[in-house]
Amino acid sequence: MDPKELYRQKLLSLPEAVALVHSHQTIGTAMAAAEPHGLLTELAQHRDRLEDVSVWVCLPLRLYDFILKPEMSGHFFVENWFYGAPDREVHPQGRVSYIPNNLHQAATDKLHATGNHVNVFWGTATPPDKRGYMSLSLSLVIERQLMEAADLVVLEVNEQMPLTLGDTQIHISEVDHVVEHHVPLFELPSAPPSEWEQAIGGHIAGLIEDGSTIQLGIGGIPNAITAFLMDRRDLGIHTEMFTSGMVDLYEAGVITGRKKTMWRGKMVGAFALGTQRLYDFLDKNLAVEMQQGRITNDPYVIGQNYKMVSVNTALQVDCYGQVCSQSIGPRHFSGTGGQLDTHRGAQMSPGGRGIIALRSTAKNGTVSTIVPMLAQGAEVTVPSQDVDTIVTEFGVAELKGRSVKARTDALIKIAHPDFRDSIRAEVERLGIVPRLAVQGWGS
Repeated sequence: MDPKELYRQKLLSLPEAVALVHSHQTIGTAMAAAEPHGLLTELAQHRDRLEDVSVWVCLPLRLYDFILKPEMSGHFFVENWFYGAPDREVHPQGRVSYIPNNLHQAATDKLHATGNHVNVFWGTATPPDKRGYMSLSLSLVIERQLMEAADLVVLEVNEQMPLTLGDTQIHISEVDHVVEHHVPLFELPSAPPSEWEQAIGGHIAGLIEDGSTIQLGIGGIPNAITAFLMDRRDLGIHTEMFTSGMVDLYEAGVITGRKKTMWRGKMVGAFALGTQRLYDFLDKNLAVEMQQGRITNDPYVIGQNYKMVSVNTALQVDCYGQVCSQSIGPRHFSGTGGQLDTHRGAQMSPGGRGIIALRSTAKNGTVSTIVPMLAQGAEVTVPSQDVDTIVTEFGVAELKGRSVKARTDALIKIAHPDFRDSIRAEVERLGIVPRLAVQGWGS
C-alpha cells in the first residue's frame, strides 16, 4: 500500500487515540525530550472512565494533570525510572513510585517483571518520508524494547523533532496508529557555570587525555568541563545523553572520534536533552548515531572503548567510598540512570577512568557532602567496591584499590575546609578508622 495512504488510515485525533486505553491497563511511554506531550496531556481528560491505569515514565519534563492533580488518585499510578520535579512533588501523595534500575537493563527488567508485556506504548517520531520511514528522534533508551512488547503502538508525530540516525528508523507499517502534535521541543538551557562548577570542570579536564572517549552526565558540572577541553585532540563520544556542550567540542574540532575503538568516527548516544542548537545539530547528522540504551550503557560495550572516561555527579559521598546520587536521605530525588553502568564500564576500558563529581557543600554551605557515613536511608548509587575517582572544587581523590583509611584521608583533603576537622573527629568516634590509625593524619 502507498505509505501516504497507510499513514492516513492510521491517523487518529488525540482523544481518539487515548480512548483506546482501558481500565487496569499499562501504558509505557518514551522519555525526556521524546515524551509524547499531546497524549500525556490528553490522558487526564479521560479520568472519569479509567481506573487503575499504570503509566511508565522516565525523566518526565513537563507538568501533566494526570500526575499532579490529587483527584487522579485511583485512576492513574505512575512508575518512574528517573524522577523529575513533578515526581518529587507528587511522591509524598502516593501516586508515583521509583523503579530501581541500571539503565542498560531498565526496560528488560521491567518487562521481565510483567511477563514481557505492556498494553500500550506511546512514543514520538518525525513525519514519515516518501517511503513511510519515521525516526524515533530523541530517545532510544527504552523505546524500542517497549514497542516490541506492546499490544498497541501509537506514535505522536511532531515536525519539530530532528531526524536522527542509527537504530531510530521505523516504518509506518510497524505502528498501529499515529497522532499529530506539532509543538516546540523541551529545552534544557545551559546556564553559565558557577565558580565552583568551573573549578570542578578544570580538575576533571586535567584527567582527560587526547584520544579519550567521554561520557558526560546531566547538569552544570558536565557542561562546565567542555570549556576546559578545547585544546584536546581527537576526543570521541560514547554517552548515554547527548548534551549541548558536546556541540561546542565538535564544532571546535576537538571531537573527531578517530581514536575510538567502537563506532570509530561516530558520536554514539541513547538520548538527547539540551537546547534547540543541540537538536538542530543532531538533525540528519551522519556523524551521530543513536543506539538503544541496552547497548550504549552495557558496561562490557563501554569498556571496549580505549581511554573511556565517564563523568557523573552525586549528592553525597561517604568515607567508605559509597556514592549517593539519587536520594536525600530516604527522600527519593532522581535515579540511578546510567551512572553505575558507565562508571563500571569506564574502568574496564584500557586507560579508562570513572569520575564522580560533586560540590563539597550543600544548603548554602551549611552541610558537607563528604561525610563519614551516608545519611540514614540514603540510596547507594555506586557501591564502595566500584568507586574510582571523586572530584570536588578542592581537588581529586583517587579511591580505587585504597583502604578505608586511605580513602578517608583522600576525601577529607577535597572536603570543604570548614568541615575537615569534624569529619575526621566523627570518623574516629564511629570507629570507621580506629584511633591509632587516625593519629597518623596531619591537618
